[in-house]
Amino acid sequence: MHFFKDLLSIFYPNLCINCDKHLFSSETVLCNSCKNDLPIIDILDFHSNVITSIFYGKSIIYKGYSFLFYRKKNSAQKLIHKLKYENREDIGVFLANWIGHELHKRDEFLNVDYILPVPLHKEKMKQRGYNQLTVFGETLARKITCEYLPNVLIRTSSSKTQTLKSRFERFNNIHTKFKLTNTNYLTNKHVLLIDDVITSGATLEACCNELQKVKNIKISILTMAYTQKT
Repeated sequence: MHFFKDLLSIFYPNLCINCDKHLFSSETVLCNSCKNDLPIIDILDFHSNVITSIFYGKSIIYKGYSFLFYRKKNSAQKLIHKLKYENREDIGVFLANWIGHELHKRDEFLNVDYILPVPLHKEKMKQRGYNQLTVFGETLARKITCEYLPNVLIRTSSSKTQTLKSRFERFNNIHTKFKLTNTNYLTNKHVLLIDDVITSGATLEACCNELQKVKNIKISILTMAYTQKT
């Protein structure tokens, strides 16, 4: 059995996403060296931080959290690019398990009722074939013991990739609209809205504006990464 595993690894090597070194059997996605060097955000106050401040005066956010600093060509960008465009959904599992572990250590988001992903437009879903948040959200829901609801919030308009938009367009985001298909699930509930990267917060704000139509809803936000200003 070990012989066949070793032979398979020659033709389909298990490599670190960041440095391309061969992974040991105990390692997944990243080698231990790159894992230890990840630019993790040290958020101490989940109610008031760099993430929640993005939404001041725009949307009422209960708590906010992002795991990694996202910068051009850094390891966080490599991880999310592979997850988003190369169907490496194992990266979503890897990040969700790690984030879930961190949340348990801090007793955070353990009273969430539902996790909702920022949805893809149906045309983009057709082109890509998957939503990069699905496996991440499902895994995270199991870690913090809540339900993953992928089809309650839907995208009703298409939009250009955030990275291709100007700063002004990202801020206003007038061409991206969302709609709730069912509000009964969410009345009096605490929902955790998830996305891969937060930059201007315009897409998440548009989602929140729709969610806030629900009576007595409590909205928190969690993203894999935050675009650090330089």
